[in-house]
Amino acid sequence: MNKIFYKNIGCKVNNYELNSICSIFFDNNYKYDEKNPDVVLINTCSVTSQADKKSRNYISRYRKKYKNSILIVMGCFIQGLDEDVINKIDADIIIGNVYKNEIFYLVNKFKAEHKKIIKLNKNTRKVCYEEISHLKYFSQTRAYIKIQDGCNKFCSYCLIPYIRLESRSRKKEDILIEIDNLLKNNYKEIVLTGIDVSSYGLDLYENYTFSDLLEEILNTFNNYFRLRISSIEESMIDDKFLYLLSKDKRICDHMHLSLQSGSDKILKLMNRRYNSSDFLEKVNKIFKVRPLMNLTTDVIVGFPGENNEDFLETVEFVKKCNFSKIHVFPYSDRKGTAASKFPNHVNDAEKKKRVDFLLNISKELENKYISKFIGTKLEVLVENFDQKTESFFGHTSNYLELNFKNKEKDKNLINNFIEITVNFDNVKI
Repeated sequence: MNKIFYKNIGCKVNNYELNSICSIFFDNNYKYDEKNPDVVLINTCSVTSQADKKSRNYISRYRKKYKNSILIVMGCFIQGLDEDVINKIDADIIIGNVYKNEIFYLVNKFKAEHKKIIKLNKNTRKVCYEEISHLKYFSQTRAYIKIQDGCNKFCSYCLIPYIRLESRSRKKEDILIEIDNLLKNNYKEIVLTGIDVSSYGLDLYENYTFSDLLEEILNTFNNYFRLRISSIEESMIDDKFLYLLSKDKRICDHMHLSLQSGSDKILKLMNRRYNSSDFLEKVNKIFKVRPLMNLTTDVIVGFPGENNEDFLETVEFVKKCNFSKIHVFPYSDRKGTAASKFPNHVNDAEKKKRVDFLLNISKELENKYISKFIGTKLEVLVENFDQKTESFFGHTSNYLELNFKNKEKDKNLINNFIEITVNFDNVKI
C-alpha cells in the first residue's frame, strides 16, 4: 500500500482542497504516514509575507526530511511566484491554484517518467470552478464545503485576486450532493466556505445569490444539523438572508463579518465597497433578528496613511458594533498591490502598539459576551475527548468552546448534541 503525508498552510479553503485531494489518494489505496511517505503534499499560502516565509520553510524542510518521497507543492504561494523562481524550487510536482484535480494523475505520471512536472495557469484569468472530489468524510465532526473560489474585489492591500484568479462559483447541484454525502455519513455541522462567498452565483446564474443557495440548502435537507457560515461580507446581508436567519435555527449563531477598518478614510483607501454607516446598519439588522449572535471581525491596523485619529475611529467603531472578538492584523506590505505604492507607511513599532491595544479591547469584548451565558444551558456538539484532562469538549452554535466531565467517559458522546451549563471554568471563546 502506498503512503501519503500532507501539510496545509493557511485558510479553511486550503484545508478543504487538501482533504478533497487526499480523498482521491485514499480511495486509491493510499494511507496516511508521516514517518515514511511515498508522497508528500504541501498546500501553500500567500495571504501575508509571514505566510510566504512559512511556505518556503516547509518546502525546504520537507525536501530535506523526505529525500526519497515525491514532493508536491501547490497553492497560492506558488501561483504568485515568477516563472524563473518557480523553476528553482526543489520539488517534483509544482502547480498553482489550477489543475489541483489532476494531482493523482500527475503523481502516476512522475512515477513513470521521473521528470519534474510544472503545471501552471499564469496567463489567463478566465478559468472555471475546478471540481476536485466530493468529500465522503472529514477529519472532525465539522465538515467544510467549498462553494466558490477566487475574488474580483481587488482590495488595495490584497494579492488574492491575482493568485486565486477570478471569482467562480461551484454548481449548486455539486454542493447539494456533497452536503448529502456528509449528512449521510453522520456529520452534524456543515461549514460553507470560499474565498469570497459574497460573490456566489453572480458568474454562474441569473438572479441567484448566496442567500438563494442558503435557502435551497435549508429547504433540501429537513433533518436537524448545524449550518455554519465561515465568513460574510456586508453585501451579503440582504432581506432574504435576514429572513432565513430569523426563521431557521439551524443557521449557527456565529458569523465572521469582515470590517478591516472603522475609518471611512481608510476604508476608501483600502477599496472596500462600503462605509462605516452602511456597515453598522447591517450589524444592527443582524442583532435585531439574532440578539445573541456571536459576531466576530477582522481589522487591519497600520494601513498606509492611517494616523492615530484614524486608528481611534476604528477602536470606537468596533465597540459600537458590539463585536465579541476581533482578529487583529498588522498591515503586511505585498508587492504588486496598490497599497504597496501608497505614501505614509506606518512603522513596525507603531503597528505593534496598535495591534496590542486593539487585542486588549477584543479581550474585553470577549469577556463581556461570555458573561451573557454564564449559568445558562447551551447545546454542544461534542467533538473529542482530551486524555490529559479526562474531559470532553465541543462547540455551541455561537462557537463557544465548552469542556465537561463525564463519569463513564462514554466515547459515544462524540458527534452528538448535548446540553451543558456554561460557567467560567468550562468555557473559552
